[in-house]
Amino acid sequence: MKSHYSIKPGSPYPLGATYDGSGTNFALNSEVAQRVELCIFDKDMNEERIEITECDNYVWHIYIQELMEGTQYGYRVYGPDDVKNGNRCNGAKLLLDPYAKAFTGKVDSDESIFSYYFSDSKHSKINSLDSALHVMKSVVVSQFFNWGNDRPPEHSYADTVIYEVHVKAMTILNKSVPEKYRGTYTGLAHPSTIAHLKKLGITAIELMPVHQSADDGSLEKKGLSNFWGYNTIGFFAPENKYAAYGDLGFQVNEFKHMVKVMHENNIEVILDVVYNHTAEGNHLGPTLSFKGIDNKAYYRLVDGNEEYYFDTTGTGNSLLMRSPQTLQLIMDSLRYWVNEMHVDGFRFDLAATLARQFHEVDKLSVFFDIIHQDPVLSRVKLIAEPWDLGDGGYQVGGFPVLWSEWNGRYRDTIRDFWRGEDATLASFATRITGSSDLYAHTGRRPVASINFFAAHDGFTLNDLVSYNEKHNEANGEDSKDGESHNRSFNCGAEGETSDAAVISLRNRQRKNFLTTLFLSQGVPMILYGDEMGRTQSGNNNAYCQDNEIAWMNWDLELWQNELLEFTAALINYRKIHPVLRRRNFFSVDGDAIWFDNEGAIMKQKDWNTSFAKTVMLFIDGSKITERDQNGDEIIDDSFLIIFNGHYEEMEFELPKLSGVSRWELVLDTALTTAFVLENEQYINLPGSGILVSSRSVRLYKAVK
Repeated sequence: MKSHYSIKPGSPYPLGATYDGSGTNFALNSEVAQRVELCIFDKDMNEERIEITECDNYVWHIYIQELMEGTQYGYRVYGPDDVKNGNRCNGAKLLLDPYAKAFTGKVDSDESIFSYYFSDSKHSKINSLDSALHVMKSVVVSQFFNWGNDRPPEHSYADTVIYEVHVKAMTILNKSVPEKYRGTYTGLAHPSTIAHLKKLGITAIELMPVHQSADDGSLEKKGLSNFWGYNTIGFFAPENKYAAYGDLGFQVNEFKHMVKVMHENNIEVILDVVYNHTAEGNHLGPTLSFKGIDNKAYYRLVDGNEEYYFDTTGTGNSLLMRSPQTLQLIMDSLRYWVNEMHVDGFRFDLAATLARQFHEVDKLSVFFDIIHQDPVLSRVKLIAEPWDLGDGGYQVGGFPVLWSEWNGRYRDTIRDFWRGEDATLASFATRITGSSDLYAHTGRRPVASINFFAAHDGFTLNDLVSYNEKHNEANGEDSKDGESHNRSFNCGAEGETSDAAVISLRNRQRKNFLTTLFLSQGVPMILYGDEMGRTQSGNNNAYCQDNEIAWMNWDLELWQNELLEFTAALINYRKIHPVLRRRNFFSVDGDAIWFDNEGAIMKQKDWNTSFAKTVMLFIDGSKITERDQNGDEIIDDSFLIIFNGHYEEMEFELPKLSGVSRWELVLDTALTTAFVLENEQYINLPGSGILVSSRSVRLYKAVK
């Protein structure tokens, strides 16, 4: 049937659907395709198929006059369906545009979205059921948005404080946000949310995945969902579940508005991006987009057995990082989010997979090369989750210059120290001074280390100090999922919250973790709600919990408000003292000195004492070599940090140092308020002995 649209050949560039005000150009890259149809849907889901006859360099393209923004569309790709040789074309499957800027609807788990029939145990017969009514539709979007005077904050890494947050979880229970906007991009940009971030002193929000994802059918059968969003299917489209104004493209401008508001308040937006795999899973997964368009060009298949997918992500598939189509997709996506959506950086999920051109992780891979030479991407924040599930996948410290890393060694060491593990003192000292053992040899600085003790994947801060074992029963996996154990200090048996001593210790441990984090060199990151004692009731893998388990509760008890005030004061104190957030590693000429609890300089044998849990660190602020934006040298106060990780109170002798006439207490995590006001009772002379409470931190300022 002849189309009623006015059709022109169009252009092979750019890929995706490009609306120019008069019509829309469509371009799809598929080397394997023998025939391609553009499928257009009206509001009643009536489908019109238009064959694309123009193809240049494997890009199928067409221009349709007067096809407007908001139009729903998809593709049908016809070609070889020979799964044994890695080809999965099937014209019965409506395919999402890999370059679509928005999607409407959702994917269900109907049999039609799969390449095989459920009743066929050998999967030998091609599934010819039409999937059009069971998948999302791509949406034509106009890119016009009034950015006004929007400018990126461009905070230096040394000045950065990262807040990892889930868009919905952050505001869904916030009664200060109008109900319509709770759990949305608009809710994240609401004045009450902004006020909370600014009170804390946050300089960057790191959004858990906001690329369009698809739910897992196995979770849906349990009444659960892929809440975290690490199941991407659209690398250019903001997740439609977080849209307050509908999903026919409105989510794009809503996301842009959120970014603009964040920038107006001097807050950067970093995206947690998942370029290592997609929601299509393994050979038993659905056919939604890439599989049907050009399976072998996008996915890494098992050599010699191309029916199956090579998987280093634990999700069923891995993208093929030596494929030009895949690399172009990732680079085009990244540039789009910077240029069009104005984001300030990226955290790359399972980034070791991105460095696997072949089998091994290679820091000289093509992916890094093209990132580093790119004039857009080389100027934004690049943060790696430096591991995956493949052989040799743990690569903390192994990424090249320009990159910072989630420092998993920092997390593990800080937890071990405060839970009383043996032989942690030397590692603890290395971690809190910037992890020079991991980064200095490659010319990187302390800011290469993203320091954290809790993230979305694992226990919250409150649960670290409240539970001896994980409680993931609600996930329906017999608690076999998630971290195998609690690497934090055992603060007492579960259920003993009525014991005043246990409650006091837990309060102290929360402050110990926060204080250690914000007194460490490197870039601090906290998990949403940790500043208010958010609990997941012991669930350390809440990936499928779209409910109160993972949501942020804004109805606070007294101790939670006190923790919030303490965290804000701690971040602010770090902000006003550059010696606590140096750009360079400490030198060997005395700008950092370690003392034992008797006030003597630490010797090598002291570091090798396995049971040692006490140490003091002197930081000389008068020797800071950094300069401010005017080129003037930065001079700061000098500080003494006392760490007592022992289960008993310990006596410390304050060190005698030239130029220091007295030590003035700034904070003590054993005190109710923690931060102290200037008061004579909190001033001690060098050489004097003090009793430091068990498992606590003290910070003293040197007074001349």
